[in-house]
Amino acid sequence: MKPIDEGKALARKILRELARLYPDAACALKHDGPLQLLVATILSAQCTDNRVNMVTPALFARYPTVQAFADAEPRELESLIQSTGFFRNKAKNIKECCQKILDRFGGEVPGRLEDLVTLPGVGRKTANVVLGNCFDVPGITVDTHVGRLSKRLGLTVKDDPVKVEHDLMEMIPKKDWTLFSHRLIFHGRQVCHSRKPECGRCTMEGFCPKVGVES
Repeated sequence: MKPIDEGKALARKILRELARLYPDAACALKHDGPLQLLVATILSAQCTDNRVNMVTPALFARYPTVQAFADAEPRELESLIQSTGFFRNKAKNIKECCQKILDRFGGEVPGRLEDLVTLPGVGRKTANVVLGNCFDVPGITVDTHVGRLSKRLGLTVKDDPVKVEHDLMEMIPKKDWTLFSHRLIFHGRQVCHSRKPECGRCTMEGFCPKVGVES
């Protein structure tokens, strides 16, 4: 069997088990529409989703539209998102991002990856989160969990998130990209932790090569 075929066979096992374990997996960031998810995902950098979800209700009440975010007074915006960390840079990116949406996309969050990644503070990870959850466009979200687990499970040997994404795109059927990301993130949070993965209770232990896990 060729390496790519072996990888796809392993990926099928992983997909089946993740679907069994986490049938209801979904985006953990609370949002109502693409603008809110775009902002929440920008805030989630170097921050937990739980913390972001604590911040966003008041944030979205204060700034309900793209125009409101673009017109936001920087210090007020910073104060509302301060607990998410790196708040000055995040506030700057959110304002500039929303201004660009107004200038280039008629005030509507674009539904194409090529357009989303031109926005300040938006890389492929953020773009894929928005596309997969708001536009029904499949995308693989390579956050720290997906990157770590994909390597441990033998689906990639890469560290660079973009290279990991492209490796996974070869292994995982396109229709499964978004849910695969959600489910792998759930598994990383609940079982396959960074420092002390709970291999003894992992139902994928039988076919996981445990790359980078001390025995």
